[in-house]
Amino acid sequence: MRAAAIAAIVAASTLVAVPSHAEDDDSTSLHLVTLRGPGTAGRQGAAAPDVVAQRMLALQADLLDDIGAGDPVYQWTTALNGFAVELTEAQHEALVGDDRVALVEENAVRPLARVASAPAGSATRPDRRADRTGGAGTVIGFVDTGIDPASAAFSEVAALGRTPRRFAGSCTDAPDDGGWAETDCSAKVVGAQFYVDGFGADALRSASALSPRDTDGHGTASASIAAGTSDVAVRSGQHRLGRFSGVAPRARIAVYKACWSAPDPDDDGCATADLVAAIDRATSDRVDVLNLSVGGPSGTIDTVERALLGATEAGIVVTAAAGNSGSAAYAAHPSPWVITVGASMSARRVGAVVAANGPRLEGAMAATAPVRPAPLVLGEDAAAPGVSRADAAICAPGSLDARKVHEAVVLCERGDVARVEKSMTVRLADGAGMVLVNTAAGSTDADLHAVPTVHLSARDGRALRAWASDRRRPEVRLVSVGRERAPLRVARFSSGGDPTWSVIKPDLVAPGTGVLAATTDGWDVVSGTSTATAHVSGVAALLLSHRRNTPAEVRSALLTSTTPIGRQSGLRGGTGQVRISRVPPIAYLVDPRHYRGWLVGRRADLDLPQALMRTGRLVVRRTITNTGPRPLWLTTHLVGFDSPVHITPSAGLVRPGRTMTFTISLPAAPRATDKGTVAWNSAHGDETRLAVVITR
Repeated sequence: MRAAAIAAIVAASTLVAVPSHAEDDDSTSLHLVTLRGPGTAGRQGAAAPDVVAQRMLALQADLLDDIGAGDPVYQWTTALNGFAVELTEAQHEALVGDDRVALVEENAVRPLARVASAPAGSATRPDRRADRTGGAGTVIGFVDTGIDPASAAFSEVAALGRTPRRFAGSCTDAPDDGGWAETDCSAKVVGAQFYVDGFGADALRSASALSPRDTDGHGTASASIAAGTSDVAVRSGQHRLGRFSGVAPRARIAVYKACWSAPDPDDDGCATADLVAAIDRATSDRVDVLNLSVGGPSGTIDTVERALLGATEAGIVVTAAAGNSGSAAYAAHPSPWVITVGASMSARRVGAVVAANGPRLEGAMAATAPVRPAPLVLGEDAAAPGVSRADAAICAPGSLDARKVHEAVVLCERGDVARVEKSMTVRLADGAGMVLVNTAAGSTDADLHAVPTVHLSARDGRALRAWASDRRRPEVRLVSVGRERAPLRVARFSSGGDPTWSVIKPDLVAPGTGVLAATTDGWDVVSGTSTATAHVSGVAALLLSHRRNTPAEVRSALLTSTTPIGRQSGLRGGTGQVRISRVPPIAYLVDPRHYRGWLVGRRADLDLPQALMRTGRLVVRRTITNTGPRPLWLTTHLVGFDSPVHITPSAGLVRPGRTMTFTISLPAAPRATDKGTVAWNSAHGDETRLAVVITR
């Protein structure tokens, strides 16, 4: 029995140790092993959590002894009861057949849910009604690539308000290998840990820091979007981008670095063993919101999902990214206890190329400072000595002749070279600005360029070339137009839900394209369902900062107070676009114990604020709760259905703290997929909306 190891680990929920191998010569691989039953977060009974944890560790030790395995890499007792250990094939088979074990799976690396480029917009400021509290008293935990604590986005310019009551985390100290000291934490960044044994320290890029410090930028961006300090002046190079605020500027931040960079960027990602270790620690630390910007498999409940259930059982609102595979894969995180977030298109920053006595052509532009009338030079006509016209046309590094480009606006073609590298080429050749033109169909992007830049479509690029070809000395201005409000729609890359699953995924969408965020290098525009997830995490913190709101009420409010997305609601956009609002006194409350029942096969209707109906399941029941202080007379109306949907009862009086159960039914299976909303309204103006998708 590993008595000494057990005694050493009882004080903490997560153990990081040096992995060892079985004594035989069989090859081993790292596996995640989950035992039956919940971790301490989901345990009911009078026994103290540390006593329960000791029992779990004793059982884990027995299992490891029975199969002759080495010491575990990680052990978990809070979010779930399990461990990560190197196993031979025979040891793996022995655990799979053990009645004490619920799941055994091999460690795997998952990608972060970001995209390389997407139409750019601007950061969304929180609703003014929420600014008074701004997430005060809450802690958002980020399982990501770490954080840059020196970023202006995490300064303590604004008063943070009351101290979080339940947070029990701490800040690690890794000054030698990671350049991180305990003093890097602050009143804003209140916790920081890192987990690398699943990914492997020997698999890291040389520039990676073995500490919570972010060397990638993704974790810093997520934290700034959700909880960046309010009213921060943003300047990037020559760009003045106004004032920045995270969605919940007074929320605190706890960092759980579990995502890493490899020498080959294709190998970047987050090992599942590290993810579970980070989730287990965040659950033990009792964060209020847990943000996971990592994709994953759809249609299966794996170890990561089981750990997130433990976090939910601990009273944490869990948000996770749907993934960026578009129609190539279904949305990740299919469990009902996770708020899975898709991405919607953000407002686009627009600029214009104004030709002297010629056309005015609008495109994407981040810069706000104009470029005064200047000569327009085609890149291929300004090739440096010894450089091909083809390289100069795309403004490849070092391809432009400064004598021809000096104080001119250069027309550069998109392709082969990163967009921002093209503008740097123009800047190094003393150019005043750039017009970036597509050569084929594609997005236009408001990147943070080295010189003011307008990015035009291929058609407008051809129009500009045609105008310039008729002029001896073509001259243009670049001006900022502002932001263009496009119709609300789901981003093409955002993964949709599985029609054969039992719940609607994603649950909702949020702005996820071209959002302004802090990074390790200053500021950037970022895109992806991870960006959208951070937005929803901030909204959850805002709602939780009102102490009367419970996590279950907040989960309900996030989904029932959305803005509809028309035809893209349902399996593309979930219940709709998140919006900041008060928590209505009408809620769908799910006891976390019912989530665990769902996990083990008791698939009776959960009181989720959504319903996925299909042939063989044409009747579902939901229970609505009056969480307010006064009786509510509720009436229902249906929106958007083509099918003859029936609600029984369609009205009723619900007293404070009481419930009303109703059924949603169809007399027959629909001929085609259908969707709509069941809305309940009170005489006091309250409304809550339940999204329904009906498939064949």
